Amino acid sequence: MTDHDRLVAGDRLVTSHPVVMAPRTDGFEVVWGVGRLARGWLEWEAPDGRTGTVTADAFGMVPQHDRVLRVRVSGWPAGSARRIRAVTEAIAGAPERHESGWKTVRTLDEASATARFAVWNDTHEREETLRALDDATPEVDVLVWNGDLCNDWKDPASFTSTVLNPAGRDVSAGRPLAIVVGNHDVRGTWAYQLEDFVATPEGRPFSAFRIGPVACLVLHTGEDKPDAHPTFEGRVAFEPLRAEQAEWLREATARPEIRDAPYRVVFCHIPLRWIDESPVDYDDEGYDWFSRMSRDAWHDALVAWGAQIVVSGHTHYRTLMPATGEFPYVQLISGGPDFEVDSDEAAAWIEGVADAEALVLTLRDLDGVAHHEVRLAPLA
Repeated sequence: MTDHDRLVAGDRLVTSHPVVMAPRTDGFEVVWGVGRLARGWLEWEAPDGRTGTVTADAFGMVPQHDRVLRVRVSGWPAGSARRIRAVTEAIAGAPERHESGWKTVRTLDEASATARFAVWNDTHEREETLRALDDATPEVDVLVWNGDLCNDWKDPASFTSTVLNPAGRDVSAGRPLAIVVGNHDVRGTWAYQLEDFVATPEGRPFSAFRIGPVACLVLHTGEDKPDAHPTFEGRVAFEPLRAEQAEWLREATARPEIRDAPYRVVFCHIPLRWIDESPVDYDDEGYDWFSRMSRDAWHDALVAWGAQIVVSGHTHYRTLMPATGEFPYVQLISGGPDFEVDSDEAAAWIEGVADAEALVLTLRDLDGVAHHEVRLAPLA
């Protein structure tokens, strides 16, 4: 019996919650897992009683797949809330239809006077960490999952359980996801399929968006060693991707809503600064604790834009590095599980709250204890 036959014979038609990703001012994308070849669409209800469906992909087809379905929503008013549900119908095997529960989704609002976001990182498929983060994190405008969702992709079935159904939770309920790609997220035989399960606003692993007074840049720092390192077996090309992002930064930071925002935040998995920047011996199992290659490519553009803070993960150490004359942006690094002692004690999350007076980022551990707080004044 083939893998496909097994799916048709025994697996559930729907294998995850409908996950809301890539929020924009005019929409978002919904991604959910399926166990066999199926088609799907979204139904929506507005507060005024209007209803509708979103049924077509970019090529005019009803979205269809045997592992994952994706529906992109466009044309909705900024800052509007509607209820949605995902409808799935089997194409292969016995006829079956599935309707998800209803969930409320709100588009981003650039004109809002306030913003609230949260940041997770380095969850590494650890269910205890994920459950604790999900329990601790309130509803927010955007939940930034700042890289290293996985350890590596050795089993293609793990995309659904890791990205769409982590610890069996609907982590996008009340907090649409902006997923940042980490270095572990590009490892393993099946890593090239990650883009099938992760939606981004512009279809690239970097983006710019605004939440009320806060402009956000999401950047892809790539791996923690040069592309030519033998462990990658010629399968990665992050050096040209960093160069592409350097060019893109000039365009993105010139957009009026990004250029003129009172607060300016960068999210990237590997930090752009670190407490010890000594050279690394890659031939002796060394790796980058910070991404010098990314910083060299992006620093000038970030400074010209007025970036106030870079929020990262990767090191698993809760670290705050104040701005300096050379680096006029704060570097805030959240914690992560300690694998040497198999402990989640160092794991943490970040909450960002902005209004006309300040943007305050607070880094808390899983018990709610605040370890770092950054208060940023609005730029003129």
